[in-house]
Amino acid sequence: MKETKKTEQNISEEVSITESCESQNSCCCSFKTKERSDAEYKKLVNRLNRIEGQVRGVKHMLENDVYCTEILIQVSAINAALNSFNKMLLAEHIRTCVAEDIRQGKGDTIDELVATLQKLMK
Repeated sequence: MKETKKTEQNISEEVSITESCESQNSCCCSFKTKERSDAEYKKLVNRLNRIEGQVRGVKHMLENDVYCTEILIQVSAINAALNSFNKMLLAEHIRTCVAEDIRQGKGDTIDELVATLQKLMK
């Protein structure tokens, strides 16, 4: 069973931010959403949980005065895990969101994808 992804507080914050943006007559934020299958959601959350554990492990290493190179190697592993997460999420985004928008004739989706890829490649 999928956990509740949005709490009432999250929704309240989104409404507050949206109202703030609208009152300024500009859109400073985007609140697109994506319904994910239970399997996709579970797979992504499991990866993030493992990454979170790795980060806690690095903090523990630091607290225990572990030698610098050992910590650096673990941080490198965390970066690789985050890159793997990004690749999985990006692939699913292209297969679903981008493909659907293109079928619906939304040409700005390609520009959004290009901008996202540019940010990921910094």
